[in-house]
Amino acid sequence: MNINTGIESKDRTVIVSGLSRLLADTYTLYLKTHNYHWNVTGPMFTSLHTLFEEHYTELAGAVDVIAERIRALGEFAPGSYQAFAKLTEIKEETEVPKAEVMVSNLLESHEIISRHARELLQSDAIETDEVSADLLTQRMEFHEKTAWMLRSLLGK
Repeated sequence: MNINTGIESKDRTVIVSGLSRLLADTYTLYLKTHNYHWNVTGPMFTSLHTLFEEHYTELAGAVDVIAERIRALGEFAPGSYQAFAKLTEIKEETEVPKAEVMVSNLLESHEIISRHARELLQSDAIETDEVSADLLTQRMEFHEKTAWMLRSLLGK
């Protein structure tokens, strides 16, 4: 398929690769956050249960936006656990940790996504793709603000 929107093919390849990693990171974090929402216990149950729901709801919307951007760039979006596992460095949660560990794990995951988004945003390939640059900026805003709030919960 020949796509002629003003973004060079080699740049589209770099952008799609970075967006695919962002999609895998976001989906993995969505799953982890939803898991924590279901399983959090302790004195902060109500506030964390509510906070985690807000976060996974936002992440669910982001997954769709990122995948649709990949499609708009002419590629297929990854969409399996196996593909996501290969692309992300966010660790899957297989246990039910204490609430404070949940918060710490989520903080680490949001910071990973912020770094990955920033890395792609700073690449030369993104210079001609304002739409993807805007998407990355919006994702960074959410993840950095969320990391700040989670850090605050931990007294950091």
